[in-house]
Amino acid sequence: MGHRTPLYETHLKHGAKIVDFGGWDMPLHYGSQIEEHHQVRKDAGMFDVSHMTVSDLKGKSVGDFLRLLLANDVTKLKTKGRALYSCMLNSKGGVIDDLIVYWMDDDWYRIVSNAATRDKDMSWMNAAAKEFGGVTLTERPDFAMIAVQGPNARAKACTALGEHIREAAMPLRPFHSVRIGELMIATTGYTGEDGFEIILPDKSAPFAWQMLHEAGIAPCGLGARDTLRLEAGMALYGTDMDDTVSPFEAGLAWTVALEPAGRKFIGREALEKQKAGGVPRQLVGLWLEGKGVLRNHQKVQCGVHGAGEITSGSFSPTLNQSIALARVPAGVKTGDAVQVDLRGKLQPAKVVKYPFVRNGKSCL
Repeated sequence: MGHRTPLYETHLKHGAKIVDFGGWDMPLHYGSQIEEHHQVRKDAGMFDVSHMTVSDLKGKSVGDFLRLLLANDVTKLKTKGRALYSCMLNSKGGVIDDLIVYWMDDDWYRIVSNAATRDKDMSWMNAAAKEFGGVTLTERPDFAMIAVQGPNARAKACTALGEHIREAAMPLRPFHSVRIGELMIATTGYTGEDGFEIILPDKSAPFAWQMLHEAGIAPCGLGARDTLRLEAGMALYGTDMDDTVSPFEAGLAWTVALEPAGRKFIGREALEKQKAGGVPRQLVGLWLEGKGVLRNHQKVQCGVHGAGEITSGSFSPTLNQSIALARVPAGVKTGDAVQVDLRGKLQPAKVVKYPFVRNGKSCL
C-alpha cells in the first residue's frame, strides 16, 4: 500500500482505477482515459494532485536564498501572489527538480514541487537553507491540491466555490494566485488549458471535490494528465529531464536567468561552460509519419547528426496522431526528416516545434 491523498476514498467511490505513482496510490482513470482527455480540452476536468509537495519558506533573507537556490530569478516577481516556474540545479547543472514558486508575502514564498522527488528535494533545500542561514523551510502535508483545467474550468469552479471566490479568482491572469482564508487559488496548470490549481486544507478536500463535481467538472486521472501535458509540450521530471540533464538540454533554457551577471546560483558555472562550449543535445518535437505509436526510450536516427532518443511519446487524442518529445543531437532542425526504431523497424517522422496543442487547438 502506498501513500494516499485525502481524496483516496472519494476516488474509489467514483470507480477509479488505482495505480502506484511514485509511491502514491493514485487514480489512472475513471473508465476512459480518452474521454477524460477530451473533457479537459473541450469543457472542464479535475485532477487530484495532492501528492505534490507543498513547502513554505520564510525569513528576512528568503528572497536572496531563492536567488541562490533556483536557476530562475525570483526578483521577476513584482506583485504578491505571482508565480514563477524554475529548475533547481545541482553543481553540475543537472536538474534536481522543476517546481513553481509563489511570492506570498515579503518574507514568505511557497514552493510546489514533484512528489517522486520529495525526499531529495527536501534534503537539498534543508541543507542549503541551513548553510545559508536565516531561512526556515516547512513542509505542508496538511494541504491538499486539486487542479481544475479546461476552457470552462474557471467559471464552473467559481460556481462550485461561491461568489466570494469568483470575485477574487476570475480576474487573475496566468501564473498569479490569491489567498482567501486558508484557500489558495492559482492560475497554473499542467495541461495547456486555462484553469486553477487549488490548495486547501486536507480536511476540506472531499467536500470541495464533491461541489466541483456537482458543478459539472469531471474527475480525471493521471493517464489523461500525461497525454494533455505532452500535447502542451510540458516536460515531465524523470522522463524529459533529471539530475544528469541541464535545462539547456531539456528545452528549458527560457527558465534560466543568467542576467544579472552578478547573481550567483547553484549550477550557474556549469551552465555557462556548457553554453560557451555548445550544448550537445536538445529537446525537439516529433510527428510520426508512418504507422505505430511513439513510446519513451525509442531510438531516433537523425542522419549525419547521429542518434537520439524519445523521452516522452504517446498517441495524441486531440490530434489523432502519434507525437513525442525527443532528445537529439545539436544540429537537428525543425522540418528535418528522421527515423524512429519501432520494434526493430525504422518508421519516418518529422521534427516539429512544440507545443503541439494549446487551448484546445493544434499549434502545428
